Amino acid sequence: MDKSARRKPKKQKNHLKKRFFIFATLALILVVGSYFSERLCPYDPYEQNLSIAKASPSLAHPFGTDRYGRDMLSRVIVGSKTSIYSTLLLVVGITVIGTIVGIICGWNGKKLDTILMRISDIFLAFPGLVFALAVAAVMGGGVQNAVIALGAISWPKYARIARSQTLAQKESLYMRAAILSGCSTGKLILKHILPNITGPILVTAMLDIGTMMMELAGLSFLGLGAKPPVAEWGSMMSDTRNLLTTHPWVTFAPGIAIFLSVMVFNLLGDTVRDLLDPRNER
Repeated sequence: MDKSARRKPKKQKNHLKKRFFIFATLALILVVGSYFSERLCPYDPYEQNLSIAKASPSLAHPFGTDRYGRDMLSRVIVGSKTSIYSTLLLVVGITVIGTIVGIICGWNGKKLDTILMRISDIFLAFPGLVFALAVAAVMGGGVQNAVIALGAISWPKYARIARSQTLAQKESLYMRAAILSGCSTGKLILKHILPNITGPILVTAMLDIGTMMMELAGLSFLGLGAKPPVAEWGSMMSDTRNLLTTHPWVTFAPGIAIFLSVMVFNLLGDTVRDLLDPRNER
């Protein structure tokens, strides 16, 4: 193999690392910025001033104001905390629960595997967002109930991935050697199984952040998530949708925030997937 052929994978790997650094930095800015969102707001996001209601974008109010005269930039900034952290909590929850269920099924097998996998099949048989709508409607509105509703329908995917990866690792030669050496079940799972199945699960979780963010915003838009006056991007779009034709900036502001956040997390997930691709190690 000539030098140019050997340099190509190395350049591609370096390019992926640069992409990862850029998108990870942007994602970190979103997460940290949303945590300190109240301090970053130029105005009180809940203060009403009817004298400037529905004001057009200006230097004083870059995103304009809503029907109550509340500054839209401040509301978008403070709404990031609810939208982003609810999404991260949801993704972490379904990843942990699904992984635990998948490892239990793949390791133990037999009746427990059959029961848990049939339960996951029942959840997977329903259209995801439709089932979440039904659960959220039964439980009532609120961000917490919306997170629970989406979590109830989303964990089986991770359970399936963890189960298939556990079964593959369980039959490998190194696992048989570890079993023969007398390793305990806990040590086998924590030291051998879990580290080797983390890659596919992590990639799935990273790519799910954008999807879950949009679905949470969708539930809020339909009135089954955050309730006004709580600043949350989906509920803000719902609250201002009847002004779309006359004062579109009040709806576009949270919509653009959702678009940019989802794009950053999706690009970060794509980059993590490419970095963990074994073909890029060569």
